[in-house]
Amino acid sequence: MNARRLFFLASLWAALPAYAQAPATLDPVVVTATRTERNPLDVPASVDVVDRETLRDAQLRVNLSESLGRVPGLVVLNRQNYAQDLQISIRGFGSRSTFGVRGVRLYVDGIPATFPDGQGQVSHFPLNAAERIEVLRGPFSALYGNSSGGVIALTTELKPQPQRFEPTAAIGANRTWRIGLNAVGGEAPYAFAVDAMRFRTEGERDHSAARRDTLSIRTAFLDSPLGRARVSIAALDMPDAQDPLGLRRDELEADPTQASPAALQFNTRKSTRHATVGADVESRLGGSAVLNTTAWLGRRSVTQFQSIPPTTQTPINHPGGVIDFDRDFGGADLRVTWQGSAWTTSAGIALEREDEDRRGYQNFIGPAAAPTAVGVLGDLRRAEDNRIESADVYAQTEARVGERWRLLAGVRASDVRFRTRDRFLANGDDSGATDYRATNPTAGVVYRATPRVSYYAAYGRGFETPTLNELAYRPDGSAGLNTALRASRSHNVEVGAKFSIAPALRGALAAFTIRTDDDIVVRTNVGGRSSFANVARTRRDGAEASLGWRPAGRWSAYGSVAWIDARFDADFLTCGAPPCAVPTLPVAAGNKLPGIPARTAFIELKYRAGWADLGAQWRAQSELFVNDRNTDRAAGYGLLAVSAVRTLAIGSARPRVFARIDNVLDKRYVGSVIVNEGNSRFFEPAPGRAWLVGVDWPL
Repeated sequence: MNARRLFFLASLWAALPAYAQAPATLDPVVVTATRTERNPLDVPASVDVVDRETLRDAQLRVNLSESLGRVPGLVVLNRQNYAQDLQISIRGFGSRSTFGVRGVRLYVDGIPATFPDGQGQVSHFPLNAAERIEVLRGPFSALYGNSSGGVIALTTELKPQPQRFEPTAAIGANRTWRIGLNAVGGEAPYAFAVDAMRFRTEGERDHSAARRDTLSIRTAFLDSPLGRARVSIAALDMPDAQDPLGLRRDELEADPTQASPAALQFNTRKSTRHATVGADVESRLGGSAVLNTTAWLGRRSVTQFQSIPPTTQTPINHPGGVIDFDRDFGGADLRVTWQGSAWTTSAGIALEREDEDRRGYQNFIGPAAAPTAVGVLGDLRRAEDNRIESADVYAQTEARVGERWRLLAGVRASDVRFRTRDRFLANGDDSGATDYRATNPTAGVVYRATPRVSYYAAYGRGFETPTLNELAYRPDGSAGLNTALRASRSHNVEVGAKFSIAPALRGALAAFTIRTDDDIVVRTNVGGRSSFANVARTRRDGAEASLGWRPAGRWSAYGSVAWIDARFDADFLTCGAPPCAVPTLPVAAGNKLPGIPARTAFIELKYRAGWADLGAQWRAQSELFVNDRNTDRAAGYGLLAVSAVRTLAIGSARPRVFARIDNVLDKRYVGSVIVNEGNSRFFEPAPGRAWLVGVDWPL
């Protein structure tokens, strides 16, 4: 980080106490950073809370990208491809994922949406029912174990209250629509919450239609014999979501709305079903001790048709062009917290397990040289049982030293084990096993300069194992797991300041540096499959700032900016276009990590007119490099959106209607890139100008 940026941040921090001598006001409760309820000013980490009003304000409520773009350091790219989910990264962690979410821990009502290997999904997040989303960045995310470069935790509304039923509906461009029903209520000590939704779109691009059905059910028993108990059920059904694939540079420039020709040829698509049942219980053990117990079970089933040519699948060791698996998962987290007059200490154990029945099929029928049909379920080419188990032991403590100082420290010991048993056996036995272990400490200090201003510094060491998919293939093509692939390990340092100058003005500043050893990169591209290797060092240096202002009048404003220099710190070799069994292309130290915008910004203005609430948002980001060699890039962009919300009076009903226009200036841009895509299909175009209207009708 250069001296000018450091001087700018230091000057702002030094000026804060002079403006913040009045008594403190109540801040939103934060539960993510230390697993106990804390005022944000007392947490030595960057934590943002996106509330219910923001999540629902003139939004489709289908994608996290709608509302989380306001959080500095968090990048949520809507791929406009519901077969592959969103691209989510926090300070660069997770940016290399070509599908799903990795490197970031995900939670819904305290239940993990991330599997033990670090790969997760957000497609079942019930945004219409959400009460808040908390985003944790920085060293203290290491307290969440494997692949915790950051944490995103959604909490739904669940409390005793008069019954309320609210049908909701929205319709927009590209034949996009959703309908839903949200219901909450219950008399103390009971409460319930139900949210059901159907979403459908034809998509901006050809071959990008999707349908998604979600269901969320929660119940609370606040004085059960075991204590405060909550039970959650979440379900998702998304059949045959079309996958338009990425475009090459020439295809992008010719027609950004087209699908890749390979997508049409093979009818690329993905079907997903997901269900999770979880419970958490808070029990008083007597005195100052509290036991929190969380347990969950679930199943995820996926069938995906890919665009791998039939002749590529000819070798007996090729797993085919159709992925088909059923994944059973579950776990438990037991934590005891002791509260003293000047300290709080927690200790616990977390156990997770995933059992996967994975099959692979050819995506054609007939001879490979002249198939009679493609994009269909053909002969079996892969059958294996995979098991991933993780066991973590952790402890954390907070000491309050006087009125101004708080010291926090924690440690987490993790053991992640991968096992695979080959049942296909046509090319020998591909069974194998590998283990990863790490002990990661965290430490932080907070200084409350005034009741409204705090400064902090923190350090944390984290680690990220390869996912099961990244372990699946060896670079030399031999059978078995890629046991030479090591877990990456990071050292995170952050300093920052937070302030809450009366309810009208809140903000935060942070500067960080992250050094990662053994980061995971693509090594080979052969036969439609990639293998991975470790690169010695990568580096991320950056700064983030946010400011919210609510004057006494009808205006409100919010803005955030983030800067990051994410780069390779060591030379290595990588592969070019497939087939490539031996990497020969140099990647120079200093090259930028792909998929990470160096600069992002968000500005929002709102005006509460007498007849409606009006809003305008401007979101911008810099260019995205598409691969480790930085041979191409997607240009940066700035987008404007406007919205209006009005509450009507129709008899005793108070329906809330809204309208929104995204990308008002109809800018053509690339919304996301597929990092290191072997066929150079890097680019995923975003929509032009798009409209949305909707209504929430409380009953």
